[in-house]
Amino acid sequence: MASHLFRSLALVGAVALIPAATASLAAVDAKTYKGLDEFMDVFERVRSEYVEQVDDKTLLRGAIDGMLASLDPHSSYLDARGYKSLMTSTEGNYGGLGLSVTMEDGAVKVITPTEDTPAFRAGIKAGDYLTHLDGKLVYGGTLDEAVEQMRGAPGTNVKLTIVRPGRDKPFDVSLTRAIISLPAVKWEIRDRVGIINVNTFSKTTTDSTLAAMNSIEKSLGGRPLGYILDLRANPGGLLDQAVSLSDAFLERGEIVSQRGRGKGDVERYFAKPGDAAHGLPIVVLIDAGSASAAEIVAGALQDHHRGLVMGETSFGKGSVQSLLILPDDTGLRLTTARYYTPSGRSVQEGGIKPDIAVPQLSDADYKERPRFREADLRRHLINEIKVDDDVVQDDGKPDPRFTATAEELKKKGIADFQLHYALQTISRLGGKAQQAAAPAAGRKTGTR
Repeated sequence: MASHLFRSLALVGAVALIPAATASLAAVDAKTYKGLDEFMDVFERVRSEYVEQVDDKTLLRGAIDGMLASLDPHSSYLDARGYKSLMTSTEGNYGGLGLSVTMEDGAVKVITPTEDTPAFRAGIKAGDYLTHLDGKLVYGGTLDEAVEQMRGAPGTNVKLTIVRPGRDKPFDVSLTRAIISLPAVKWEIRDRVGIINVNTFSKTTTDSTLAAMNSIEKSLGGRPLGYILDLRANPGGLLDQAVSLSDAFLERGEIVSQRGRGKGDVERYFAKPGDAAHGLPIVVLIDAGSASAAEIVAGALQDHHRGLVMGETSFGKGSVQSLLILPDDTGLRLTTARYYTPSGRSVQEGGIKPDIAVPQLSDADYKERPRFREADLRRHLINEIKVDDDVVQDDGKPDPRFTATAEELKKKGIADFQLHYALQTISRLGGKAQQAAAPAAGRKTGTR
């Protein structure tokens, strides 16, 4: 089970492994010293007068957790157990359920279930609250503790008690843990359209995508009508992979920039010549579970008008976390920068808005189902740049394209309406684009 940290190491969710530095005492002013004195006074009072004896380690850990919790939802201290858990998630191979979760007011809240995992197949949905594990209350604990309890040996069972907004009573779901070792990329062909499903941004994502495109061409005996890049329910991953995947489809220009605390603390990433898709149409599918690195790719292709972004507004996580290594296999996950799309948009809070909003009509409860995003998290970073959206006002009339019910779609054999609509779009655009594409167009290959 993966917590909602969006991976680590070089990402938008823990960008780099760097040694922790000790702050210069010269920078600590008199008010800070006074505050530290107050802290020590409280610390000593708790040690000597609390109703039960508490060890110093517990008190100090509580103080650290409280300090970081006052910052933003993605900064936290990792003890040895939490550090090991994060490293395991980064490897993407562990026994668990396949959930991305966060902690909200002491409760474990589901961000999104990962496709083809026990949680996904059991029908657990974004916005669900997990209150008990095997009958034991998890409310009030830490996120790492909850994650550890949900992980376990493949084949073992666990019972989750779930509270779903809009449903009167909690209900139980029994799951069997499995090895969560999802391929970063899966592909298929429908109606001569290449569908590339990117599940996460691991170290192999870009190479796997390029390999998938080669396989699609070989299977068809030529180029497809276009590609659908499916980033739905993708919680993010490594920053360098988000950059290289965007670069695979872009000929030039900025892909993303990250800006830290200081005015000069800016890093920009640019595309190199060559388009692996040869200029063919691309539809990028996103939803409320598309976050972090997935939003970088969607934003880059959208700003450069290289892909048509379709689906629902994305999660809106536009911050970068660095993992600072501390002694004794512990670490500090600290938000150190924001990232921006090529046009200068901050994804923080607002997310990536689709060019064409397509509801998931094949989900019978899509209207009632809550969408949980970064802006719903307490203490989330406020977007520094406010952009007025150029959106056509809703006239209150139903869109004739999106009136079918889930039952009607099921009778037609349409299990995924968003994907179905994307396929129709590519089919309309693909013929002309395929004829116009230059056969000798440059192609990016090789390891990134």
